[in-house]
Amino acid sequence: MTWVAGKVMTALTAMTCAAAALTTMAAGPATASPPPNGDSAPHGNGHWRLEPTAARHDTNTTARFRGLAAVSRTTAWVAGTNGTVLRTHDGGRHWSDISPPGAGALEFRDIEALDARHAVVLAIGEGAASRVLRTDDAGATWTETFRNPDPRAFYDCLTFFDRRHGLALGDPVDGAYRILSTRDGGRRWHLLPTGGMPPAQKGEAAFAASGQCLVSNGPRDAWIATGGADHARVLHTTDRGHTWTAADAPVPAGDPARGVFALAFHDRTHGLAVGGDYRPDQPSPHAAAVSADGGATWAPATTPPTAYRSGVAWLPGSRHTALAVGPSGSDITSDGGRTWSTIDTGSYDTVDCARDGACWAAGEKGRVARLEP
Repeated sequence: MTWVAGKVMTALTAMTCAAAALTTMAAGPATASPPPNGDSAPHGNGHWRLEPTAARHDTNTTARFRGLAAVSRTTAWVAGTNGTVLRTHDGGRHWSDISPPGAGALEFRDIEALDARHAVVLAIGEGAASRVLRTDDAGATWTETFRNPDPRAFYDCLTFFDRRHGLALGDPVDGAYRILSTRDGGRRWHLLPTGGMPPAQKGEAAFAASGQCLVSNGPRDAWIATGGADHARVLHTTDRGHTWTAADAPVPAGDPARGVFALAFHDRTHGLAVGGDYRPDQPSPHAAAVSADGGATWAPATTPPTAYRSGVAWLPGSRHTALAVGPSGSDITSDGGRTWSTIDTGSYDTVDCARDGACWAAGEKGRVARLEP
């Protein structure tokens, strides 16, 4: 589903937070009002702090980054508008512009890093605008490995189970979602049969908002987030995309702008869903849900985020703490997604956490951020 990015201004930003104060921040409301610029909100003993860093970075950009891959505290990749791909290897102090040559017309909405040097990036759009590119040398060179031949198809998200096996999600064609599969790390892709896919609802599609409309956990499980139809749904596969089951999610739906936008699972059982209505003039009540059975059933969050959220990620090593982000702010939960508290009012579209505990966020106006001690 096309998700139009607004006009952006120049700036690269970095964000720091007292990681040791995460528990304190999650415990209750902020103790001070957000500053006028809306870029940070003091909260308990710590706060999210944004530092304008364009003058200190190698690359100054106007891109909006909806694709983000956190590798570690030092290495992260972002991908966005105007065919832009950036990479840092020093914790965000410097960024290298590694955009694929000739990609200026492409809209990158997802990037999956297999490690610090290998990554796969997805461009969205109808027909040939949907493409997959791979790099094996930290972005020095790129190889196009898939170009969509069907003018009716539109691809939204990527996920990888391991370094070799991955899936790409396309919106429904002839009543069924399109699923691409790779067994060689994204070098080659083939279209899976649709016989095991539940029929799509009228108007249903996925949102290419944060690279999290298709996520995986473990060697074979993956989940799809949907919206745009009468009911928001989450689809689940246990066999790498060959067969799927569908479950309704208690998130606002019934409109092309509403649904589940992002998912996160910290194991095969426990998952989070966030979304709502992406239009800034529309409210998004009940825009978060939790599952304790692998996505078979979903329960609404008791205290959801106060507005639409497009990205969500579990903090590494935690079964209870997660972050959600959106254009109007960021939220944290410390009880597995049942209650959320706003900790920041800055704009981000996506969030991702690495195995070493580093969490990164990215969004409009070239914004890139890191959660660090």
